[in-house]
Amino acid sequence: MRAKELMQLVTQRNSELAGDAQRAVGQRLLETYARLAEQNKHLLTDVMGGQMPHQLHHYPEGDAVDHDHGYQWFYHSHAPEDRPDSTEHGHFHLFAGKACWTHRHNSTGERAFQALTGRPAELANTRHLLAIGLSAKGVPSNLFTVNSWVTGDMMLSADATAMLLEQMKLNTGYETIDTVIECVVSLCRNQIEQLLAARDQVLFSWESANVLADRNLEVLSETTIDLDDLLQSPRRNESLG
Repeated sequence: MRAKELMQLVTQRNSELAGDAQRAVGQRLLETYARLAEQNKHLLTDVMGGQMPHQLHHYPEGDAVDHDHGYQWFYHSHAPEDRPDSTEHGHFHLFAGKACWTHRHNSTGERAFQALTGRPAELANTRHLLAIGLSAKGVPSNLFTVNSWVTGDMMLSADATAMLLEQMKLNTGYETIDTVIECVVSLCRNQIEQLLAARDQVLFSWESANVLADRNLEVLSETTIDLDDLLQSPRRNESLG
């Protein structure tokens, strides 16, 4: 067998395995929402104790922290006037704790990224990864990134952030939300990579002495997501193969 033919077979097999993995993720997500429906529960019921959210309040208070894997998240909502073009109910902010990224901090790529920021919060213990917006029904509807002043910590380069999201495992004690976050991040891998690249492009092109503290720059990149379409993608790709 020629090397070219062998490479084609390997590529095809890898594509099949990736499709199988994505179908499994999609099934896991569907089953999660099916259980919520059977229990007549909203995705946020447990973390909010069945109460209506108070604007800008963190749910849970003190954040949901996975001490085993080093990730954490919180949910909150804004007043309509804060984000007038948004239709979301609220959003999750995802973070990586220090144990996740310390060994990357002094790499060549990260030093270049830090040069942009002037290291304004280099002692912060978390790095913001991504925000996931929810509809009023508790279904993920959009993804976006924000400037560092919004969350008060720091960020890593697009490549490092994408890698941390790809490796993310969650066990914060909020199993249903952890599952939804994991599944959305996995299903939206391509969109997230594009979103992070757009984020860095905005940062590097913004004219400001300290871009990460510039209050004129809040949302850096954003995209809507359609879970129905994402869940169909592996089947669609299979039918085209």
